[in-house]
Amino acid sequence: MRVLAGERKVFSLAVLWTLFDIICLNLEVHNQSIAMGDDGIHDYLGAVKTGTTIMAAAYDGGVVMGADSRTSNGNFVANRVTDKITTLAENIYICRSGSAADTQALSSYITYFLHQHRIEYDGLPEVKTAAMLAKQLAYDNKNALQAGLIVAGWDSRNGASVYAIPLGGTLIQVPFTVGGSGSAYVMGFCDKNWRSDFTREECEAFVRKTVSLAMTRDGSSGGMIRTLTINEDGAHRHLTRGHEVPVGWDEIQGTSIAEI
Repeated sequence: MRVLAGERKVFSLAVLWTLFDIICLNLEVHNQSIAMGDDGIHDYLGAVKTGTTIMAAAYDGGVVMGADSRTSNGNFVANRVTDKITTLAENIYICRSGSAADTQALSSYITYFLHQHRIEYDGLPEVKTAAMLAKQLAYDNKNALQAGLIVAGWDSRNGASVYAIPLGGTLIQVPFTVGGSGSAYVMGFCDKNWRSDFTREECEAFVRKTVSLAMTRDGSSGGMIRTLTINEDGAHRHLTRGHEVPVGWDEIQGTSIAEI
């Protein structure tokens, strides 16, 4: 029996959404199981969490994402060089805050679905599509996950886009956003200094300055500053190492290892 192309597309989309529902259910069951020990008592160590500062800001022609590199677990630093800016597609990236395990799992699922979407429609996905997938996963599992996300990127239809997905799964398109534990310290700075007419260089400097100020005040943010610029030409990364991060006015200037 010959199957029409439209029927194949409907069938493949139905299978894709069925897999999506199964993954949402598995995420909830998985998180409920790891939250409890064998005796039914919550594991006292808890999950590794990204006490963090993440942000993204749009400029005319692109978007700049930034994050610190410290992953904390309670009172100790589990990883001081974490990359919290994760690739979803060639033109779309996600900043992760909250539980490291939760956000890494979500990013993997979103990447998988975007890959399927790209095969189906033969082209780079839109940023809006990735943001909707992230929102749906976060919202459907809001009682089981701890994930604050920022999805940003560039596509040929909508240009540069920034989407904030805070805890609970709300989806908001914004010109700039800051997330994580360090965001409370720098919202006033962002409100005063962000401009809609930023050039690329000004936007990159704004993101690096914002993250460095949050790292100065927030004990759960630290390490290095990673920034990523996404525009029509692709994605370009920049790393500000720990000794290159600007020092706050009341901080003690550190001594480099070379001077010891």
